[in-house]
Amino acid sequence: MSRYRVAVDVGGTFTDVFIFNEETGEISVTKTPSTPHNPANGIINGIGQSGISLHDVSIFSHGTTVGTNALITRKLPKMALITTKGFRDVHEIRRGTKLDLWDAYNDVAQPYIKRRDRLEVEERVDYKGNILTPLKEDDARKIAHTLKKRGVESIAICFINSYVNAENEIRMKKILEEELPNVYICTSSETLPEIFEHERTSTTVVNAGLGPVVGKYIKELTSELRSKGYKGNVLVLHSGGGVMTSNTVPRFAARLASSGIAAGAIASRYIAQMCGFENAIGLDMGGTSTDISLTYNGELRITKDWYIEYGYPIRFPSIELITIGAGGGSLAWIDQGNSMRNGPQSAGADPGPACYLHGGTEPTNTDANVVLGRLNTKLLNGQMSLDKEAAETAITEKIAKPFNFATVDAANAIIKVANANMCDAVRLVSIRRGYDPRDFALVVFGGAGALHGAHLAQELDIPKVIVPRYPGITSAMGCLLVDIRHDISKTYLVNAAEANVEDIEKEFALMEKEAIALLEAEGTTGEDMQLIRYIDMRYLGQWRSLSVPVSRPLKSLDDLIRSFHQEHEREFSFSNVDQGIEIYGLHVAAIGVVPKPNLPECVPIGNLEDALLEIREVYFEESGGFVLTPVYDRSKLPAEAEFTGPAIVEQLDSTVVVPPGVQAKADRFLNIIMTITKRGETHDFAAKTEVGSGNI
Repeated sequence: MSRYRVAVDVGGTFTDVFIFNEETGEISVTKTPSTPHNPANGIINGIGQSGISLHDVSIFSHGTTVGTNALITRKLPKMALITTKGFRDVHEIRRGTKLDLWDAYNDVAQPYIKRRDRLEVEERVDYKGNILTPLKEDDARKIAHTLKKRGVESIAICFINSYVNAENEIRMKKILEEELPNVYICTSSETLPEIFEHERTSTTVVNAGLGPVVGKYIKELTSELRSKGYKGNVLVLHSGGGVMTSNTVPRFAARLASSGIAAGAIASRYIAQMCGFENAIGLDMGGTSTDISLTYNGELRITKDWYIEYGYPIRFPSIELITIGAGGGSLAWIDQGNSMRNGPQSAGADPGPACYLHGGTEPTNTDANVVLGRLNTKLLNGQMSLDKEAAETAITEKIAKPFNFATVDAANAIIKVANANMCDAVRLVSIRRGYDPRDFALVVFGGAGALHGAHLAQELDIPKVIVPRYPGITSAMGCLLVDIRHDISKTYLVNAAEANVEDIEKEFALMEKEAIALLEAEGTTGEDMQLIRYIDMRYLGQWRSLSVPVSRPLKSLDDLIRSFHQEHEREFSFSNVDQGIEIYGLHVAAIGVVPKPNLPECVPIGNLEDALLEIREVYFEESGGFVLTPVYDRSKLPAEAEFTGPAIVEQLDSTVVVPPGVQAKADRFLNIIMTITKRGETHDFAAKTEVGSGNI
């Protein structure tokens, strides 16, 4: 009998494996080095290390950076773009904007397809969908022969106004399939039938680039898993917070461009709800970067304005994340204005922080945490040693001496600058969007998140901090907590005052028919199907739109209009009930419910003293320097144990810092929940800290 659910997060350095035993509720985790040349090997190795057989696995789900890395490194197949005559350069002209308007030397990345491989064909459809010029099939076949000679492996087709009428695009694709049977081909009308040529072209080009790459990867992984005995679907996490099976991955390959980082956001929402919080900010701090997400009323924020490389948008719905260069390996450095900076440069895994003794000489956040006593010099249950003297030397030479600081003060300054960077990012995803951080819990995870989480919450006045049971593999766990999901969208421009409910209902019905077909192809049936409708709306004259959920069936637009005004007020602190409203587009989210694991609750057994490892001096600025601090082993921390900081909690994949005066409690799921003291409160713990004062 199959009894295991396996989730895998394939990262650039490590492949994390999360295993849930359906019969016993037992959780086990493994970490193994990633194998970039063939990521499937790292997955098989990680599962092998766990000691389970793939014959006994009922569900396998994973997130992968294969698509992300392919775009960043430009390791893509030889591609071509076929478009309407006169529109060859849409892909390169873009919107004419830059990531930094004032940096004259920071150019936008080169287009994914060079101009010589962007070919034109005569055809034309007007804005209403009328065919003005049918596709010239002789020219289409000549283009096919040209691309065959060039050895093209993937083709994107994007014709003007094909989102209204795709007839010419479909015919072009059929001709290419006849002439080039082994070439991957995708059309914009199948990929993203929406207005705006640049965004539609860019998304289709990215889809064409990733189709062969992720298709090959999924095929190899499926073959490996099948050979080892796994018989179920291979589920792959996509940007929208759902999963796809291997059957549909090639068609919507661009959705995997942010597969890896979406899992952490999903897990943070689940953990927050487990702890009783519907509003949560997720903070995933790893070795190089920090990813921040926001959940409001139980829903993750979704955006369609995202990219891997600026200038080339991917318009599929994606969980909204802000990523900054703040991680354990982020470098502390001094700029030309003699100010200290932190990141985005990183020591990475090689050479790594100075304390790794792998050749790194620049000070990092990890070095600073070692000097402050927050990180032990023995990590991974003693498998890895850190050199405190090397960390002190790097900080002294690069930071302390130039500023005439003591080494420990320089280390504290490094952490404060890193924290300030992360606080600014949290403000961007919350305050800038109209949300008050004081109404949220902060879920911190990743290898370094729990080191910084409490101090971030103090700075932002966030009342609660949640540290998951396994912070370092939280993203892997997130892959088991998602459903199959497809997003069907359509441009539908009409003044709300003139809109006809019956016409909109007919359009939704057609979209839902396509959505059901996709779910059925994934093996979803009956009660496991859920269809959620949204309508994109905006005030007349606006450029950007807001998405508002609507009922099935749609009966009246009055409630919808009221919801739009309310959402606009929350998002922008402005609404105008007298202003006309335009419907911009329709959207259907097709959900195929996948069984979720029920994580076991733990019975309080033992006491806090059993978890005590040692007492060591740890630096806390709020207490005036180093204070004697109890260090606990998290694996022995009993459920419902309570203690007051200062305290350190160590485990295999992370370290938790509980500042002075902060109340901490392990719940029945063994999450650590900290209640944050307000900014400005001071505590004197310098003399002695009573150990074992916690209770259960």
